Amino acid sequence: MTGQGQRLTGKVAVVTGSSRGIGKAIAMGFAQEGAAVCCAARSTSDIETVVKAIKAQGRQAIAVQTDVTRLEDVEHMYQVTADTFGGIDIVVVNAGGNLENSRIEESHAANWIATIELNLTGAYYCARNAIPYLKRRGGGKIITIGSGMGHHGRPGSSAYACAKAGLWMLTRVLGQELWPDNISVNELIPGPVQTPGATQSWSQQANAVSTIDSEWVKEAEDVVPLALFLATQPDKGPTAQSFSLMRRDV
Repeated sequence: MTGQGQRLTGKVAVVTGSSRGIGKAIAMGFAQEGAAVCCAARSTSDIETVVKAIKAQGRQAIAVQTDVTRLEDVEHMYQVTADTFGGIDIVVVNAGGNLENSRIEESHAANWIATIELNLTGAYYCARNAIPYLKRRGGGKIITIGSGMGHHGRPGSSAYACAKAGLWMLTRVLGQELWPDNISVNELIPGPVQTPGATQSWSQQANAVSTIDSEWVKEAEDVVPLALFLATQPDKGPTAQSFSLMRRDV
């Protein structure tokens, strides 16, 4: 067991996209710190494997199959979590991906729109529908997993960059709107992380290698300490802010 093992005792966390990569690492890290965790993703078998690993450590978790682009799935995810654990305190909006790696002129409209729906509309569904549950607990935390591309862009990644730029603005607006309710909303920018999805995306981007060479390429577990920091801040702690693990300015 890593860490103090007590920082999230009594808390309930929902982590989307927790079947692998960053989401899986955060779900397991939060569980190790005492949180009861809802592991949500489209792949039922993968999140059940994560839940089994969490339970093997004597912690609490459930798996809820969720496509964040489907509003009814998101509503079901929160209802099942609240029914199982009695409420929700922390939401990590992590599910995402890049489905369009072409320059705009050669891009496929369907893939472009699908990337926006996954990374921005899905995040909106997850944040919006979490609010009533967090208010019932008297406050809480929403952590969005952003990207440096949402702050400076990159040729060949217009859809992903636009979606993450929108997510950053959604984070800022939500933070301002929810501050009176003791709900903080912050963006976590991991920078390059060695995950299957990221590796595939890098291989399709001609200019990705030079960018990555100047950065700290992390393992998914390296993101967990910053996620825990944001999850354990005071009720009136930082909100509408961006926290980055990148070496350079985002």
